[in-house]
Amino acid sequence: MSVREKIDGNFLYYFDQGLSTNSYEVFGAHLVKDENGNNIACEFCLYAPNAKRVELVGEWNGFNENQQELYCIDSKGIWYARLEGNYEWQRYKYLITTHQGEKLYKSDPYGFYTQIRPCQDSKVYDIDGYKWNDDLWMYTRKKTYDQPVLIYEMHLGSWKRKGPGENDFYMFNEIAPMLVEYLKDFGYTHVEVMPVYEHPLDMSWGYQGTGYYAVTPRYGVPKDFMYFVDLLHQNGIGVIMDWVPGHICKDAQGLYRFDGSYLYDYQDESIRENEWGTANLDLGKGITQSLLYSNAIFYMKYFHVDGFRVDAVSNLIYYHGNVDHGRNDGACYFLQKLSEILFKEDDRILLCAEDSSSYPGVTKPANIGGLGFNYKWDMGWMNDTLKYFKLDPIYRKYHHNMLSFSMMYYYNEQFMLPLSHDEVVHMKGSLLNKMPGDQWQQAANFRLLIGYMMVHPGKKLLFMGNELASYDEWHYESELPWGISKFPIHDAATRFVKDMTKLYKNTKELWQLDYDPNGFRWTLADNSDESLYIFERHSVDNHVVVVMNCTPNTYNYYRVGVFGDYQYEEIINSDKDIYNGANRINKHILEVEDIPWQGRPHSVVMVVPPLGISIIKPIDRPKLVEAPKEEVKKTTKKASSTKKTTTKKK
Repeated sequence: MSVREKIDGNFLYYFDQGLSTNSYEVFGAHLVKDENGNNIACEFCLYAPNAKRVELVGEWNGFNENQQELYCIDSKGIWYARLEGNYEWQRYKYLITTHQGEKLYKSDPYGFYTQIRPCQDSKVYDIDGYKWNDDLWMYTRKKTYDQPVLIYEMHLGSWKRKGPGENDFYMFNEIAPMLVEYLKDFGYTHVEVMPVYEHPLDMSWGYQGTGYYAVTPRYGVPKDFMYFVDLLHQNGIGVIMDWVPGHICKDAQGLYRFDGSYLYDYQDESIRENEWGTANLDLGKGITQSLLYSNAIFYMKYFHVDGFRVDAVSNLIYYHGNVDHGRNDGACYFLQKLSEILFKEDDRILLCAEDSSSYPGVTKPANIGGLGFNYKWDMGWMNDTLKYFKLDPIYRKYHHNMLSFSMMYYYNEQFMLPLSHDEVVHMKGSLLNKMPGDQWQQAANFRLLIGYMMVHPGKKLLFMGNELASYDEWHYESELPWGISKFPIHDAATRFVKDMTKLYKNTKELWQLDYDPNGFRWTLADNSDESLYIFERHSVDNHVVVVMNCTPNTYNYYRVGVFGDYQYEEIINSDKDIYNGANRINKHILEVEDIPWQGRPHSVVMVVPPLGISIIKPIDRPKLVEAPKEEVKKTTKKASSTKKTTTKKK
């Protein structure tokens, strides 16, 4: 069916009411093929209700005016033209003349491809015809709630570079094999790519877009991105797309004031712009909703993406992100409807909200009043955790609740723990550089931070380069500092991250009951004087015990309460010498003693490493031991059976 035949009353009604999920099948540039698959024509279709005249200016007419006019084919303002011949790869723009006499040169808002910056032209592209090889992934992948989720957030242009030049990027098809090998080596389950649709400014990292449907040519053509996703899927790795439905770039060729009117953005200037200098899309408008619903479905159908991380959700929920400015009902409805549409398409997707607000029900289903996301970034956990780790250990006892507080609210939402790009840019310093103390203590604190993230309930997201433990923060202009791995402190830190991520992925106690209160139990939550935290993570049939020491003191004979009268073994210790630690580890099997302790019927005596995390797990387990249902009793802060030493440096 031709584009012209698809434009009927039903389509126009659904598009106008915000109910269209396939508007990309009508708008944009669509190649027409004969029975042999040859391109014989191209149909151009544009929505511009405030236009008095619309022209096509392209390579075929020297980008000159008055050469090729589109015709308004209905009262809603839909403009159409069919050009005979093969127009594949041809550059073009729309020249819109408004009723006020203003002339605007605009890229195609539904264009599938563009010329690389600084050129602003759209390009005719054949989006169909890619042969996928990921059937096994698409048909067998599971919902993730009771599965490990470990996401590698990345900016494609600065992971690895061919050279220092402005356009020395690896293409999607070049970077995919390197990335697959790297992610599998660490055990990552997903990769989240920062916005890959067209954006004019490199330093925006993709967040100030001008073309939602056009994969940026910085990294290749759209089918290269299809190959990228395909290869990752073939290797068991999901692909999440960073997606920004809230705000757009104000560059002249984009959606901003598209036909001379505020077509997709707000008419009210008091809420039209935001703190980033970009324009807010009016998500209460039907045409804006149709544009974005269709766009998300477009990436799911054509690119097989496994989910979306939605940027700046607090700025959608509230005007200007401020609760005092009131709830944005149109945007909240948009998010609710978005979740219904996407989960109806595929109920296994990840729909993640980057939300810093305390708005309730972000991850509750839309049909019971929630916004409909299935994951929310735990920004409170991230902020409290990083503030705590920046403290000198001497002062941590006065801020003990910064690490324990997260479990007070954790089960209100389905949280994901992020250590994202936002925490290592704009002079905030790298993760390692945030840590206090000498070099040894900084590295130990870094390992403790990563370990804590991996054992805390919730799915995980780690920004690229964090695993390298660099002293420099992230810079988008160049690749990651891969060369620092030749230095022992960085090599050892990377080894710990790799061992910890693999342990997380292969230990069901750390993820199977992430959103079930029976999956976590405090053993010792109130020992602020020693800055110790002890808790259990449970699966349906087993558990592990986590011991965290946030001071440089070593506790050589520390008694820890446990459930069963069977042996325990240490499965990881961040203080091992292979991690550049002091090797305060538990080499031998820990025998259980019939001494009640910390609200538990039995106990073990172990070494607690300095600025370290140790995880012990029962062995030869005879039967299921259920977690206690009663509140954990208060315990003596300093046990008489404890001896401590202080480790300042290795």
